[in-house]
Order: sequence, then C-alpha cells, then structure tokens
Amino acid sequence: MSNALSLTAAAIVACLLLFIYPTGKSYEQQDQLAYSIAYKSVTNFTDSVRSKGYITPAMYREFESELDATGNLYSIELQHDEKRYHPLYSDPADDATFQNDFDVYYEARYTADIMDVLFPEDGSSVTEEDRKYLLKQYDYFTVHVVNTNRTKATLVREFLNMGFSGNADRINIPYGGMVLNEDY
Repeated sequence: MSNALSLTAAAIVACLLLFIYPTGKSYEQQDQLAYSIAYKSVTNFTDSVRSKGYITPAMYREFESELDATGNLYSIELQHDEKRYHPLYSDPADDATFQNDFDVYYEARYTADIMDVLFPEDGSSVTEEDRKYLLKQYDYFTVHVVNTNRTKATLVREFLNMGFSGNADRINIPYGGMVLNEDY
C-alpha cells in the first residue's frame, strides 16, 4: 500500500517538474516581454507628449494599440498638472497692496478631463485642431498603466500555490515628468 502511495506521489511530482513548472516559466517570460513592450510604449508616448506639448487623438490611439499588442488589458491613467500663479496681496481687495510675489501651485487634470478634449461627445473629426489637448512648458505630465487581467503566469502561480492571490497587476508602470516644449 505504501509503495502505491509513493508511486502516486512521485508521479505527481514528476508531472509538476516536467510540465507545469516549465509552462509557468514560459508564461513568466511572456509577462516580462509584455512588460518590456508596455514600458517602451508608455515611455515613448509620455516623452512625445512632454517634448511636443500636446496630445492628439491619433497619438493616444497609437499608444493604446501598442499596449493592445501585448495581449493584456490595461487601466490607463493620465494626469496633467498645470502650473498656476497666484499673486500675493496684503489686502486682496486693493490692487495697490501687491507684494511683488506669487504663490506657485499646480492644478491637476485627470484622464476624464483629457479624454473629453480628445474624444468629445459631438463626434467631430479626428483631425480637427480643437481636439488637441494642449500642455504648457513647465507643466507636469504623467501616465500610469496597470494591467487589469490575470496573466497566464499569475494563473499558473495561483494553481501551484493552491490559492487566489488577489493581486492581478503584473505590469505596473508609472512614468512622467516636466513638459519641455510647446510645439504648437
């Protein structure tokens, strides 16, 4: 009886070592490749926006299609921090009390605001000039991309660990910086 039990256990271990482990490693490599492609897409898109000072619908669609090529689903968050100046007065009601100084602050605009400019509800053409989302020099622009689906490597890992990890994001890329130019 113990001989049959040990043979069964050995068969299970052999199955794990010969089939499931190499499959898991192969899926891990696919995730690394998907991460590399997504990282390149995010950096190219963000750097392009930072150097041009605007986003067009065509630029955004190309960015989305590059991410789609990885075979994963993504949550894309855009953030534009617009630099604002607020003059300082000792008495705000009197212009003569200007203190020759300004407070500098950033007003944030997020994905929904940017998408309203790029893809308005009125159905206007993609080439129209008013569909460019403009940024100014010294503003900040960031993109945060996270995969929302469970990758095959995650599924294999959960199978081997005999549990649900609850953490699906294998690709998590925040990237951004200061807008360097206004090329419009």
